[in-house]
Formats: sequence, structure tokens, C-alpha cells
Amino acid sequence: MSDLSVATAAAVTDQPTRPRAALPALCLTQITSWGIVYYAFPVLNPQITTATGWSAATTTAAFSAALLVSALAGIRIGRILDARGPRTVMTAGSVIGTASLVVIATAPNLMLFTVGWLLAGLAMASTFYQPAFAALTRWWAPNHIRALTTVTLAGGLASTVFAPLTAQLSGHFDWRDTYLILAAVLAAVTIPAHAFALRGPWPPAPPPAPTGVPATPGAITRSRPFLLLAAALTLSAFAMYAVVVTLVPLLLNRGYTATQAAWALGLGGAGQTLGRTLYAALARRSSPALRAAVLIGLGGVTTAAFALVPGPYSLLAVLAVVAGTVRGNLTLLQATAVTDRWGANRYGRLSGILAAPMTTASALAPFAGTALAVPLGGYPHLFVVLSLVSAAAALIAWHTTPTGRTA
Repeated sequence: MSDLSVATAAAVTDQPTRPRAALPALCLTQITSWGIVYYAFPVLNPQITTATGWSAATTTAAFSAALLVSALAGIRIGRILDARGPRTVMTAGSVIGTASLVVIATAPNLMLFTVGWLLAGLAMASTFYQPAFAALTRWWAPNHIRALTTVTLAGGLASTVFAPLTAQLSGHFDWRDTYLILAAVLAAVTIPAHAFALRGPWPPAPPPAPTGVPATPGAITRSRPFLLLAAALTLSAFAMYAVVVTLVPLLLNRGYTATQAAWALGLGGAGQTLGRTLYAALARRSSPALRAAVLIGLGGVTTAAFALVPGPYSLLAVLAVVAGTVRGNLTLLQATAVTDRWGANRYGRLSGILAAPMTTASALAPFAGTALAVPLGGYPHLFVVLSLVSAAAALIAWHTTPTGRTA
């Protein structure tokens, strides 16, 4: 039977080799991995700095270093995913993530605390959205947008679930014990889920990109649209992650309680879930470049609103949901940016390269945001600057249509 006949037969039978448990498992593990490895930190960091005497800038720098490691490791992991699939990568990432949290929780000094976060960076590259997106794009093509939407709908609940939960735990335990409890949860949920639910055969790579666009990964990554897309998404990621990490201190400085600040962060996660339900319809009605420019621009608008609106808390809660709605769409925008423009061939490699500067910006954003807040005159002024960064990214995103494609 020819390759075309095999592909057709697979399509007719709805790809029976696709692991049925993969999608629900990835939904569960994205909530847990993001919630514990990422979103617990901004909630616990004020307690960490108070208990240890370490400055917020240095602890945030350790967290930023984890994201930088994730950016560098993601390129190599993308190639492995293209060739071998997600099971080994994501299972190992869960083990490393658990070990990293134990190191962080028991670190007697800042050096070992930083080592723990460097290990966490490997876990992030192996368990966060990038490997999940690669798995879903290969297993669910050509209906991958539906699968991507489903898993990011679940992932959007990570902060909604774990930011308040972390705040509650830290009210009864110190930050070290809280991290140890969260490490146990991470291990119990994600290690078996990745090991047993991702066992399906890894399908062959899809056909090369359509006629009219570069045919090889190297040619694509050197093209002007790819470079502009990387620049736009990098600037947007910097602004978005700086807002996520500095939202809690912004609200604390305005007199709100730690619990109120944590709930605002969590409501942003609920907004992400809402926003992702809208993305498929938006994708059908807009071109990739227009969609990118509008969504990135709206991210800047919500950031400016946080700078200008001091309260009341109910209004800030609504704003957090709206900002999360935009942020949720931006996640899917990033997930589909490669396939929208160049097809699904070598998705893992291309998305890994595209994500590297984005994740680097995400790594720098927490440290830069915290460090710049003081010389800029406070967190409201920082948010104004971040909104301008998003505006610049939106202008760049308008010019990311590959040659030979319709804008």
C-alpha cells in the first residue's frame, strides 16, 4: 500500500493509533506542571525573601535563569520530539521537575536555590506547552487546532487552581514545606500520566510546506517573515510574562492583601480559559498576520489599564479576567504560528527555534520587571512601559506573512 493510501486510511478511521488517553492526560499535566513549577513562585516569593533575607531581585533572577535554560534546551528537545515523540521527554521532565522542587525547598543558600531553578528549567522545556503542542500537532493533524484549544483551555486553569491553593498552603506551612507538598503532587500526577498515556506510535512527519514558501527549516528560519514573527512574539512574551510576575507586587503596593493579589492572578487564568474558546472562530475569520497584530495590541491595552486603574478591587478582578482572555488567545497564536504560515512539517524543530527567543524574553522579564520598577518610579510606570512594548510588537506582527501567501 502506498504512503498516500496509508494516510488516507488513517484519516478515514480517525487515526486509530492515536493514544486515546493522551489528550486528557496532557490537559491534567499542563494544569499541574504550570501551576506548580511556574505559578507557585510569584505567590511564594514574598515569603521566600522575608524568611531568607535574599532580595526579591536575586530570587527572581534564579527563576529567570530557569526560563533561560528552558529556552536553550527547547531547541534540542524540539528535534527529539520530531524524531521520537513526547513520551520519554515529558516523563523525564516530570521526574526532573519533582527533583528540582525538592532542591529548591531544601536549599540552605542562594547558590543551591539557583541550582534547583536551573533544573526546573529543563523540566519546563520538557513538560510545558512546547512538547505538548508538538505531540498534539502530529497526532491530531489536520484537526490539531481543536486539540490545542482543548489542552490550553485546561492549562489556563493552572493559575486559577494553584495560585490560590499555594496561598492557602503558605498560610499553614512555611514556603519550604509548601514546595515539598507541591513536589509530591507534581510527581503523583504528572509522572504516571506522561509515562502511561503517551505510549501511542509516533506518526511519520507530514508533507513539506506548501508551494510558494521556503521548503527547508533553514530557509524558513532565515526568512524575513520568520525573523519578524520571532521579534513580535519575543517582545509580546517579554511584556506578558513581566505583567504576570509583577501583578502580585503591583496589587500589594496598592494596599490589597496577598490573598486578593493571588486571586487576581488566578482570575487571569480563568480568563485564559474563556479566551481560548474563542480562538478557533477567530482563526477562521482572520489572517495570521492580522490576528497576531490585533491580539498582541490588545495585550498592550490591558497592561496599560492595570497601570491606570488603581481600583476598586472588583474592577481590577474584571480587568484580570479580560487580560487573561487576551493572554489565552496569545498562547494559541504562538502554538499555531508555524503551521499557519509554513505547515506542520518539522513543527517541533521550527517551533523550538521560534520559542527560544520568546522563552529567553520570558526568562528576563521577571527579573527585568522587578529590577526596573524602582528606577521607573513604581509598578504602574512599569506597566505603562510594558504596554508600549506590546504596541511595538503589534506593529511588527502585521508584516509576518510569508512570501507567496495571502495576507
